[in-house]
Amino acid sequence: MRILLVNKFIFPKGGAETYTFDVGKMLEEHGHEVQYFGLENEKNTVGNRIGSYVTNMDFSQGIKANLNAPFRIIYSREARKKIRAVLDDFQPDVVHLNNIQYHLTPSIILETNKWRKETKKECKIVYTTHDYQLVCPSHGMFDVDMKPCERCLDGHYIHCLQTKCLKNSRAKSLLGTLDGYMWKYSKAYSYVDAYICCSYFLKSKLDTQKRFRDKTIGLHNFKKEMPHLDNIQKKGYVLEFGHLSRDKGTDTLLEVAKKMPNTEFVFIGYGPLVDKMKDIPNVKYLGFKTGEELYRIIAEAAISVCPSEWYENCPYSVMESVLLGTPVVGSKMGGIPELIEPGKTGELFEAGNVEELMKAIKKVLQTQDVLERYTKNCSQVKYETTESYYIKLMKIYRGEKNVEQISS
Repeated sequence: MRILLVNKFIFPKGGAETYTFDVGKMLEEHGHEVQYFGLENEKNTVGNRIGSYVTNMDFSQGIKANLNAPFRIIYSREARKKIRAVLDDFQPDVVHLNNIQYHLTPSIILETNKWRKETKKECKIVYTTHDYQLVCPSHGMFDVDMKPCERCLDGHYIHCLQTKCLKNSRAKSLLGTLDGYMWKYSKAYSYVDAYICCSYFLKSKLDTQKRFRDKTIGLHNFKKEMPHLDNIQKKGYVLEFGHLSRDKGTDTLLEVAKKMPNTEFVFIGYGPLVDKMKDIPNVKYLGFKTGEELYRIIAEAAISVCPSEWYENCPYSVMESVLLGTPVVGSKMGGIPELIEPGKTGELFEAGNVEELMKAIKKVLQTQDVLERYTKNCSQVKYETTESYYIKLMKIYRGEKNVEQISS
């Protein structure tokens, strides 16, 4: 098979990029031909053989600095032209979309469908949804105060403008609202053959709208085999790693740290709350870590915490922790509860509740026997592997139904 993987960024950046590159590598290892389409960037690590990419634009500079941004954000003629060149050259059997909004835009779906009709090519369009953009203009289903918000699930995207939920900006929220209505009434999304949802929670939100309901497939992200680490000794600290911010619940965990002065709390990553850690004696910030160094810190933690206060989908931090033998205390948000077995591999708590989080942490730490039992249980957890995911993905590519019920 020839598969064209589409993502706005085609260099290492975040979770969607990690997924895209892992899928590409997995497909190539099984003998498929893979090319990539996205934005032009000197950081790009993958691409297509004709070098056709969409001109990059730094939206962080603001709309005034990008006078054509309002048009490109919603609909991109350039993206249609550039992907058509790749389609004509590569002749893919599958176009697998990932994050495309606000840079590539769903206009590329229109062009892909036009191409397959004109060429009579049996090409599937598959879309892996990494966030809530299809039903929420702000991507994350949270309001301007970073609180969960489900108003736009009714399809009336005017809520976005009324609440200025896109960065508390009237202009940006207007564009988000227009984008929502544009693609609601366009036929673009009807041309997608399958929507892969990386959590069943995300699937349930897409299923609130009829245009997606019959095409959604719940399938957790896969995790490549974790490295074998020698001489791992649990060191008793509580760990949070990733983006350290209010919406990720870091504030709540820091409040718990203040109430548990005899327990060490370790933080890894980056984010706006790093400065708040300096004045808490039992908090240690280790900066940004990757690779085996990161995995060892995770494996040596007594507990990993995922205290997110927004609707996470399928956080790699939870899967990596459990697969490295570290129990996880996670908030009851989004897809997090789908990855944790309370009383076995971790505990759940109400997001933002300091007392509940502290109680959950203490429950796991209360005796060595409890911690050892949770740790042992983690070693028996089986998430989607590269091989099981590949089998299911190929069934999706072939248009088979009921993938969720298919065992690997």
